[in-house]
Amino acid sequence: MSIKQAVPFLKVSDMQASIGFYVDGLGCEIRDKWEPDGKLRWCWLTLGEAAIMLQQFPTSGHDSWNPSGKVGEGVTIVFICEDAVRIYDEVRARGLDASRPFVSNGMWLTSLTDPDGYRLDIESDTDVPEGTRWGAEET
Repeated sequence: MSIKQAVPFLKVSDMQASIGFYVDGLGCEIRDKWEPDGKLRWCWLTLGEAAIMLQQFPTSGHDSWNPSGKVGEGVTIVFICEDAVRIYDEVRARGLDASRPFVSNGMWLTSLTDPDGYRLDIESDTDVPEGTRWGAEET
């Protein structure tokens, strides 16, 4: 097989709120976008070597979409990185509410939830003991 990449495609209810979260908060870059009538409706975002796509669908007419519940409920996207604790510090400094990192399955783990309820886990390898919480010595 010649598959090169899997890119999560997230339907979002408010593109501006999602851009605020992913670009301004998480630090993603817009690689490509679609702006019919000057309004951003779809974009391809990158974060390091990872990518996601976002699209806000109209709520009526052609290609409309009206979700029956919370859009991202039950969906988790896991980003593996070099230093989840550093990313935690960076996104908190940009105003996002990330969980305090802890060690789970041999990895530092911090989690965030986007405006539509999609959960993002940021993880990095560590040899720190299982269950350790970042900054626990300060509490």
